[in-house]
Amino acid sequence: MISYLALGDSYTIGEQVPLFESFPYQLVQLMRKADKPVTAPEIIAKTGWTTDELLAAMKQTKFLQPYDIITLLIGVNNQYRGRSITEFEDQLEQLIQMARSLAHVDTKLVMLSIPDWGITPFAKERDAEKIALEIDAFNEVCKSIAEKFSIPFLDITASLRLDGKEPSYIAEDGLHPSGKEYAKWAKVVFNYLIS
Repeated sequence: MISYLALGDSYTIGEQVPLFESFPYQLVQLMRKADKPVTAPEIIAKTGWTTDELLAAMKQTKFLQPYDIITLLIGVNNQYRGRSITEFEDQLEQLIQMARSLAHVDTKLVMLSIPDWGITPFAKERDAEKIALEIDAFNEVCKSIAEKFSIPFLDITASLRLDGKEPSYIAEDGLHPSGKEYAKWAKVVFNYLIS
């Protein structure tokens, strides 16, 4: 069986949607339909987590095995809370090193880009352009660190920017994606894994 570890924040747990509609669970279903036997995802994620909070949780978690697939999607709350990019960069490197310690030589370790919440109804009273610029800056850090560690950096930011004004792609809270949007993210990861 292929084992899968999903690391992140509300975007990983699928805040506001049923568990099976979160992107990790939809990814597992895509893999199984492609005759890739995958266990249910082990998820280390919580709504509101920043990089340091994910790091702290990982240090306290007893992991049972090296994983075959690891996804990392973190950083939106660093931007939301106005945390520094330098701090983010340092902690993201630590997260990747920790994730690598839980991996086989052949493990697919994948980093996803940070979605732009400024496009959602939740942010209608906010400066969407400023949010977008900050998200882009954080994603540039993600991309450069991914290149440094030779891991893939998969873009899901463009998808939410395209869909964020369509109600069917947004959960009831007006902030988080719906299962329909998560399905697109799962497909992006799936296409990479089977390529």
